[in-house]
Amino acid sequence: MENRFGPKGWTPERLGSLAGKTYVITGANGGAGFEASRVFLSKGARVVMMNRSAEKSVAAIDALKQEFGPDAEVSFIRMDLAVLESVREAAAEIRSTVPQIDALICNAAIAQVATQQLTVDGFESQLGVNYFGHFLLCGLLYERVEQSKGRIVVVGSNGYKMGDKRIRFEDLNYGKDYSAWNAYAQSKLAQMIFGYELQRRGQAAGKAVQVHVCHPGASRTGLIRDTASLTTRVLATLLSPLAQSGERGSWPEVMCATEEGLEPAKYYGPTKFEMVGPVGECALEAFALDREQAAKLWALSEEKTGLNWSL
Repeated sequence: MENRFGPKGWTPERLGSLAGKTYVITGANGGAGFEASRVFLSKGARVVMMNRSAEKSVAAIDALKQEFGPDAEVSFIRMDLAVLESVREAAAEIRSTVPQIDALICNAAIAQVATQQLTVDGFESQLGVNYFGHFLLCGLLYERVEQSKGRIVVVGSNGYKMGDKRIRFEDLNYGKDYSAWNAYAQSKLAQMIFGYELQRRGQAAGKAVQVHVCHPGASRTGLIRDTASLTTRVLATLLSPLAQSGERGSWPEVMCATEEGLEPAKYYGPTKFEMVGPVGECALEAFALDREQAAKLWALSEEKTGLNWSL
């Protein structure tokens, strides 16, 4: 398909000043989230990171202030997406300290967890961190985003096309035949199904919140460093020369947080084999837009997170 942004695709060169804007990013002390923070700060915006590690957050903020000066508006709030109570506490802190959210970027993820692990709330770890934690966070911050006529950006993955290509409602945690790849694929598919369902529900309710779904392509980040099996880590190392930088991997989420005129029910990211290259619209598999599955997932998510979220 033709790239609406031209042969070079979307790049941060399209951005003007972002002074006065506030961007809240999960998992921003490294990888694409850190690079997205760099772009926002370079344009004068405020960035609030929501990270699990206080130590890594302090180091990331120090690095950003060295680059952009001591007055760079960057801070962090500790949040562990694997613990729903931590998400609730972090969201409460955001509501009390961050008066506007121009975009909430659901960037944090874990991937290729070698053996089945459950969160304290009883979720398969990838589903718990990548999906349920973000579902709860979005629900708790949605009103603040709407007050700013802001956006929610869901960072998906082309991994959604792998595995069962559906939500395994009968065995969410892959208790019978756990596979790191299949469990990861389900977690990213759940995120994307949620993103498109949130678009539809918000639009039907006349809400002033845009929701966009993107993917980073094949980017050199530390996503699987601590979780994957040795075989997967070796394979990733061998393939890394084919991947793009973490900086370029951040461009789709920055675009979805800022660019005007983006359409709903679209999927944005690198367009060359959907792995690298110019950023623009990518093909989207129909099962990610399945409304019956989306309604079932939404109801289940409300039940599992204890959040009554009606738009």
